[in-house]
Amino acid sequence: MSASVGDTEFVFGKMSGIARFIYEVMPSYTAAGYVLFALVFLMSAIVYKLGFARKLRPLQTLLIYAFLFIGCLILTFLGFFLPIVEALIVAALILIIYRVRRMNEYKEKKEDSII
Repeated sequence: MSASVGDTEFVFGKMSGIARFIYEVMPSYTAAGYVLFALVFLMSAIVYKLGFARKLRPLQTLLIYAFLFIGCLILTFLGFFLPIVEALIVAALILIIYRVRRMNEYKEKKEDSII
């Protein structure tokens, strides 16, 4: 059963910005779904690494990323109509700014202790 143009426009109108862009640009809906999932997983991994990661053994790290992968399946379904990817991008930018500022303060503190 094929969807009519009106139904497709209605669904695209309800989608979040990045999800709609991916579905409009990709050649098929299946490929677009995989790209959206990959984007959600990549952004989640970056946010995890920047904000929450600790030094763990490789097997523990693999287990954490496996559960992150499973959780991203749910986030991908939510990401069709909620701004999940956009929120992950904002979270990553905030954590990057925090890391850069913390590194600059550490360098200044280290230079002050040398002098």
